[in-house]
Amino acid sequence: MTKPGEFRITHTDGRARAGWLATAHGVIETPMFMPVGTQASVKSVSPDELKAAGAQIILSNTYHLRLRPGDELIRDLGGLHKFMAWDKPILTDSGGYQVFSLQAIRKLTEAGVEFRSHLNGSRQFFSPEIVVDIQRNLGSDIMMVLDECVGWGADRDYTAKSLELTARWAARARDAYPQGAGDQLLFGIVQGGFLEDLRELSARQITAIDFDGFAIGGLSVGEPREVYARLAAHTAALLPEARPRYIMGVGAPQDILTAVAAGVDMFDCVLPTRNARNGTLFTSHGKINIKRAEYKRDEGPLDEACDCPACTGYSRAYLRHLYIARELLSYRLNSLHNLHFFLNLAKSARQAVMDGRFREFKEEMEAVYPQEWSRA
Repeated sequence: MTKPGEFRITHTDGRARAGWLATAHGVIETPMFMPVGTQASVKSVSPDELKAAGAQIILSNTYHLRLRPGDELIRDLGGLHKFMAWDKPILTDSGGYQVFSLQAIRKLTEAGVEFRSHLNGSRQFFSPEIVVDIQRNLGSDIMMVLDECVGWGADRDYTAKSLELTARWAARARDAYPQGAGDQLLFGIVQGGFLEDLRELSARQITAIDFDGFAIGGLSVGEPREVYARLAAHTAALLPEARPRYIMGVGAPQDILTAVAAGVDMFDCVLPTRNARNGTLFTSHGKINIKRAEYKRDEGPLDEACDCPACTGYSRAYLRHLYIARELLSYRLNSLHNLHFFLNLAKSARQAVMDGRFREFKEEMEAVYPQEWSRA
């Protein structure tokens, strides 16, 4: 019988690997893609539909749930799983990305980060300890430590100071939730910006702490595609073989495959649902912009290789009509399709590793999705 935190690699193919991770709400097969349900909901998609699409775990956001409806309310109502009617694993981000994205309305200190709510302007404060407490209230299966993410273009001095702060915060988070304190897992985050030696320093500091898994942070924040690929591979190689590896906020198909090739196990991104709402759909033949006039009379399925509700029940012409008319069903069907695509991509990558043909699978997919940089 497995216990939360148990992690096994069952197959490797080069540096790519397949395995599983046990959590309090079930075992997850890796590589895995995590749909993003920022506010305890994957936009326009129900929990049952997520399960039917093959989702094993979803991601929710500590910052947003703290502000609305409040982590204590969620705790009092039975925790996040009960609150959102999702009985599979949940990972909660720490709010570290918001520390990065809300630079104009935040103040960073050794103690933590002070900012104003984007909802009502109220003053808020996150420390490493508070962030752990929030996630314990939420009851997520995997908690992330508070960190600082630096953007593309940050200089060496700032990046070096930032990664030291992230390391001190990481140690405080582990002290706030020691190993064995409960069934929730706690992951550390490696930063270090865009300099290899600083990535190495951050990895040494973070992996010296007994976390249940390790994340690669600070990528997909504006850097060129080749920089992402180089640093993803460089950083993944610095992380322990025996712990799960998670690259945060990366979701374009070619970027997921680059990370799998580097030995990364977990991915998340808002790209599938965000692009769906913009009419951009991912298919086995490449991306399609469903609002294009060429689909006005197209009676064929969106993607004959896909078994999602959008592809098995409707024509491209109808999907275009829904989008042009701004019907709510458009966002729902488009989101379901894109989620099916990304979840199947991870599942197929896993099978390719198990079959010893991941390199060939990656090359086949890159023929359809070239190695261009796609920001979410």
